[in-house]
Amino acid sequence: MTAPGSAESGAAAPDSAGSGSTTGSVEPSAPTSAPTPAPASAPTPAECVGPTVARVVIDSPLPQLDRLLEYRIPELLRGEPSLGPGVRVRVPLRTVGRTVDGLVVDLTDQQEFPGPLSDLEAVVSPVPVLRPEVWALARGVSTRAAGSASDVLRLALPKRQARVEKAWLEREPGVDAPPQVTAPPTISAHAPDTLDAIVREGRRAALQALTGVTKTPAGDWVGRWAVTLAEAARLALVTGGSAILAVPDYRDIDQLTAALSALVPDEAIVRWDSGGTPSQRYRALLRAIDGPRIVVGTRSAVYAPAERLALIALWNDGDPLHREPHAPYVHARDAALLRQQQQGGALLFAGHGRTTEVQRLVEIGFVEEATPARVPRPSVLPSANLTARDELAERARIPSSAWRTAREALRTGPVLFQVARPGFAPGLACADCGAAARCRHCGGPLQQRGRGGAVSCLWCGVPDSQWQCASCDGVKLRPRGSGSLRTAEDLGRAFPGERVIVADGEHPVQHVDAAPALVIATRGAEPIAAGGYRAVVLLDGERMVARESLRVGEDCLRWWADATALAADDAPTVLVGVGGALASALSTWRLADYARGELADRRPLRFPPAVRTATLLGPPDVVAGALDRVQRPGLDVLGPLPQPEGLVRAIVRMDYAAAGEVAAELRAEMIRLSSARRSARPDQRRRGRQPVPLRVLFDDPAPFDE
Repeated sequence: MTAPGSAESGAAAPDSAGSGSTTGSVEPSAPTSAPTPAPASAPTPAECVGPTVARVVIDSPLPQLDRLLEYRIPELLRGEPSLGPGVRVRVPLRTVGRTVDGLVVDLTDQQEFPGPLSDLEAVVSPVPVLRPEVWALARGVSTRAAGSASDVLRLALPKRQARVEKAWLEREPGVDAPPQVTAPPTISAHAPDTLDAIVREGRRAALQALTGVTKTPAGDWVGRWAVTLAEAARLALVTGGSAILAVPDYRDIDQLTAALSALVPDEAIVRWDSGGTPSQRYRALLRAIDGPRIVVGTRSAVYAPAERLALIALWNDGDPLHREPHAPYVHARDAALLRQQQQGGALLFAGHGRTTEVQRLVEIGFVEEATPARVPRPSVLPSANLTARDELAERARIPSSAWRTAREALRTGPVLFQVARPGFAPGLACADCGAAARCRHCGGPLQQRGRGGAVSCLWCGVPDSQWQCASCDGVKLRPRGSGSLRTAEDLGRAFPGERVIVADGEHPVQHVDAAPALVIATRGAEPIAAGGYRAVVLLDGERMVARESLRVGEDCLRWWADATALAADDAPTVLVGVGGALASALSTWRLADYARGELADRRPLRFPPAVRTATLLGPPDVVAGALDRVQRPGLDVLGPLPQPEGLVRAIVRMDYAAAGEVAAELRAEMIRLSSARRSARPDQRRRGRQPVPLRVLFDDPAPFDE
């Protein structure tokens, strides 16, 4: 037996499982197969044989431990069926004086570390939860974003649930066998004629979805886009592969599940939803590793195990919910691109519009355009064109043309009004001087949830019943703007006797029937109406456009297009208060042309996605040192600018070809800083996790949204 080792003395092995799959940018390359570790050999009665070294990735936030660590396999565990690639283990880490959780990536007889190794302590679970393709993706994603693979694995692998695992291990043979789907799929009018070839040939495509809703055989109303993606997933399953469908939120998951239930057996569908219970999430992981499945979920679904990946599709990749808010902050679109390059299979970016990121991929030839043979153009009428001769009507929040459209449509069914904000009054002002009312604690805007309701801060939520104007000492407030509740009150008075339904974050509504009703919904919370809405009115357009953001045009078109797509065929949509290029793109339904023009405008300005960016946040000396390390021709730096708590922020802009080297340099700098910090403060090793003084975010949209 060897003496106990440590991470430094027992483990540093070249990370061969992931080094070949990581690049600094998601650029065209030939699809390659994910590296597959060699399986452990079974012992023979004649001798105790089996691999002697386990290469383990441990769960640690320290960047210097983001590598494969070698551990000696004790003789009692050699040849054990429970020890294999992908299983959870416990290993010692002498630097912190305790054992830590880890995942076996590889078993081998070749020890590369020259010193003595620590013994692997125990096998926690015999289930190989870490599939080779998931490890390769985690390694590639973390390297691209200058992050840690363990951070990605925490997003990809739900926590172990012993009861669920025990039931799965004791299940009868064949209970969770891959479903047999042999009938060829029927490509309907909801999909382009080339969808069959795209999936079978493993191509990459930007898919323009058709508008409107349709009824499933079970009686559920779903968007036509859901039927298109369901048909593509069914085709992938027929070919013997798995499909991953990633969508922004649970509403989209419900639509896709309903569409899939009409095409494939229920056992073929795995719901990968972060909103589920820990048991449900772990059960989904176990079902996904059993064989070809259709995984339907939110952004983390792109990391689901899929050994034979035939399709990965993202719906509405411009939705901010697709961006991971935890380190390493990777967008699901980038993870999907990298995974498709590693494993092959088809890749679909579907939406009613198109983001500038996907448009860049189309223009460089990495992604093809896929459009249905017949693209019906929704009837979108900008209110400025209808009320050009009536100045008062043009200034009104709901112009007369919108009133007439809503009144006529209410005779036959529901009418949708999209608004910008929830609540009663999204903003308040002094009734005497008109100054905006601000919170005395944090300076945020004050709001009122309902008529006569309590006044509170929109940012910190602190109530303020004793507000006093800082300009004129007034104490009376008046509402500024109208939220969903105030709009519902106004419409209820204008259309007496009609049903009024509010749908927002506090009042979630997913479906409404075909009876006449006024549906007031915030952007993204619009329910599906049976048969589609008889009219759609898009309010507060000028408020949405006024937001300071590089992506404001893309976001507005996505919100408006998604609401327009819920209308019945030939039903009118009225866009209120917006003209110019945005109104023209929506009314002509040439949304891809807007993305093309937007990208062309950003190229000479070196704004993303024409270039990649890395945001550095930390103390001034730390940020300055990191900037000196990555400085090279072709890079330019914005800042540093002062931030709260004595920090500074700098933005490094680079071409895609240089991003890999920059990410590696920044990662090396974070490792150096973390190692120096721990060496200088050994008394704090046991005080919990010490943050690295430098924070790096690649492709962060926040600096351009201020």
